[in-house]
Amino acid sequence: QVHLVESGGGLVQPGESLRLSCAASGSIFSTFSMGWFRQAPGKERELVATITSGGTTNYADSVKGRFSISTNNAKNTMYLQMNNLKPEDTAVYYCRGRHLSGVVYWGTGILVTVSS
Repeated sequence: QVHLVESGGGLVQPGESLRLSCAASGSIFSTFSMGWFRQAPGKERELVATITSGGTTNYADSVKGRFSISTNNAKNTMYLQMNNLKPEDTAVYYCRGRHLSGVVYWGTGILVTVSS
């Protein structure tokens, strides 16, 4: 069983930055593809960014150039650096880990609110 715990959310003003963290319960990044998803009120959950075990990254068009996904193997932690935040980035952000076998694990989510 893998546990994923998000942290770093909160309330920021438009244009500001925030870094989300996702702490994994073990050394999983060599066999897991990791990702950040978000769900805004009244909307479906959507992909924000992913990173493979080999380090290949992928971003939603809406966050390209503003967000950056990374992992720290020594800390068993994944990050999402979010710059130039916009009100439309307001959502609950979820950490997801997908094992090579296809098994998926989700964090419980963390709220990010961008508002003046």
